[in-house]
Amino acid sequence: MASKRDYNSELHDREGHRYAYNFDLDVMHKYMIRAFSPFFREGSLLELGSYKGDFTKRLLTMFRDITCVEASDSAITEAKERLGDSVRFMNGLFEEVSLERKYENVVLTHVLEHLDNPVSVLKRVNDEWLSPSGRLFIACPNANAPSRQIAVMMGLISHNTAITDAESMHGHRITYTLDTLERDAKAAGLDVLHRSGIFFKALANFQWDRLLATDIITEAYLDGCYMVGQKYPDLCSSIWIVCEKR
Repeated sequence: MASKRDYNSELHDREGHRYAYNFDLDVMHKYMIRAFSPFFREGSLLELGSYKGDFTKRLLTMFRDITCVEASDSAITEAKERLGDSVRFMNGLFEEVSLERKYENVVLTHVLEHLDNPVSVLKRVNDEWLSPSGRLFIACPNANAPSRQIAVMMGLISHNTAITDAESMHGHRITYTLDTLERDAKAAGLDVLHRSGIFFKALANFQWDRLLATDIITEAYLDGCYMVGQKYPDLCSSIWIVCEKR
């Protein structure tokens, strides 16, 4: 029998590995919003896995009706301190929580790879929470990102889709590629409307954090990495898809 997960513990930084880097919060979140925005529907939004509200804060610039479901009560406490009553927070598991309404937009950013049963959760989104005209946005770390392929060549990890010890401690259950991400979405009964990548990335997150603390990286360079990623989605830091009800 599988041991019960400690979702608060999974959010803790580990020696040599942080749960969320500045690169994630300051760079990737900005470009996720840029990538998602043309596909957003007007109206309500459900964020599944809100962490401490960093991405939620960006969503608040575009939506006023936001519900967040998060398994970690400590993360929700910090998110509420930052965002107050502007968002409806619910502490619970996606497999168990009762929402009793549908949403025009449902967002999972770097969440699906943490789930024990991703297809069953996606099926619940499709069957219960996504409106007939709604769209589901899923972004995941990319197994084929150059930074990860380089780590394989260096002998730091065994293969592109491997789950490292640090990732396992942070609750990762799978490392997705575009084809396996689409596979799970389709298995849940969803239609994939759009697929792409976010931000060409040849350096590890900790390396990016060091560079971002200098004047070496400019906004123009960051924009260039984002635009190159549109041409080569399989070489991006994150992969993402937009889904609709079949």
